[in-house]
Amino acid sequence: MAVGLTSFWREKGLTVATFKKGPDFIDAAWLGFASGRACYNLDPFLMSDTQIIDSFLSHSAGADISITEGNRGLYDGLEGNGDTSTAKLAKLLKTPVILIVDVTMATRTMAALVMGCQQFDPEMNIAAVVLNRVAGIRQESVVRGAIEQYCGIPVIGSVPKLQVDFFPERHMGLVPYQERDDAKRAIAWARQVAEKNLDLKAAFSLAHEVAPLDRRYTAYEEREAIMMRGHRPRIGFIRDSSFWFYYPENLDQLKSMGANLVEINSINDAKLPDLDALYIGGGFPETQAQALADNKGFRDSLKKEIEAGLPVYAECGGLIYLGEALIADETTYPMVGALPLKMVLEKKPQGHGYTVLEVTTQNPYYQVGQVLKGHEFHYTRALISGSEPINAVFKIRRGNGLDGKRDGLCKKNLLATFTHIHAGGNPLWGQRLVRAALQPRNREKRNLFPESQKEIENRPILS
Repeated sequence: MAVGLTSFWREKGLTVATFKKGPDFIDAAWLGFASGRACYNLDPFLMSDTQIIDSFLSHSAGADISITEGNRGLYDGLEGNGDTSTAKLAKLLKTPVILIVDVTMATRTMAALVMGCQQFDPEMNIAAVVLNRVAGIRQESVVRGAIEQYCGIPVIGSVPKLQVDFFPERHMGLVPYQERDDAKRAIAWARQVAEKNLDLKAAFSLAHEVAPLDRRYTAYEEREAIMMRGHRPRIGFIRDSSFWFYYPENLDQLKSMGANLVEINSINDAKLPDLDALYIGGGFPETQAQALADNKGFRDSLKKEIEAGLPVYAECGGLIYLGEALIADETTYPMVGALPLKMVLEKKPQGHGYTVLEVTTQNPYYQVGQVLKGHEFHYTRALISGSEPINAVFKIRRGNGLDGKRDGLCKKNLLATFTHIHAGGNPLWGQRLVRAALQPRNREKRNLFPESQKEIENRPILS
């Protein structure tokens, strides 16, 4: 529904700011594709209340309407207190909630379900209901009447059981739009479903019946850049059909600190360009394994730069790519070979959910003793090969990582981990990567200004 509403209002000439509750990249990507602008994740586990409010206000500024898509059930979260639930986020943002209920083989009971959600937390502003998977006119009439009579809120939509689904799933989520030739057609279909089955005027009115939010923090406005004396470090990031799991906040943070971002394609580019540092996000390298393997020139140039000390920060799919090989469907695909391990694609998730990591080993990006919160989602498991020692940076407090006990492999200035870090909740992440890009090795390579490492560490930066 969120994609359909977003597309409809965009077609009407409105600027739509979209947000996704939780750490999901794929749903956020679809919302961003539908709106034509970045969709930002709002996550009560990865971010503080202050950071969430600041992100919402900053990225909805200038928009005509904002849409936040929840995840799971309204009150579902990691713990029984609901601190990481969609309900918690809705209350924090003082936003009205449109509750979508599956009415399969039910009528009046749906009113009891909605009333239960209302009474479970009387402070929740459940403003309207949309019925989903409606079998026919009679069922729709009975359910609508019961909800409006007993719950006192309007039903603003009734979606029938759909015979066609333009959003197939894979790995417990939607197939990414980056892998769809008919992505625009899917968006158009979602828009048509919304136009045909929802009261769009009522939904628009609800979005403008909100209480103002107090801005308690202005990180996005006040963030300072590192003083670089005329040099902006070139930080590359690989974005193509294999690697595209990037929280917008992560790239925004690097830019706000003065980095010059260079977009790279690991499938089409002949070699790695001249860089001061490289960031490789997650994605689905297994779906593009042959294409990645075929581009040997790029893989070899990346490995050479890593061996020479190029600062590289890699997450999940990036970790998989930097190993020796990816084994999928009984086929072995050569990868970069910068790390002594092979990755095996399994049929079941090998890591799925939030992670908590303790930094136990020195590395270029985090201080020993620091505790990080993140997220992992991977179907691959690691097979460590060779006699070269593995320098694991993180101790697993929550999650799976490499083997349930450790995560984060460090080699020279490379750190690769299964965990995704959300920079909106970790303002030090970008600082460390930018500082690594400014280390003497990179300045000397390009005959840049002479400067000591101590001077670099003493540069002013927001923390």
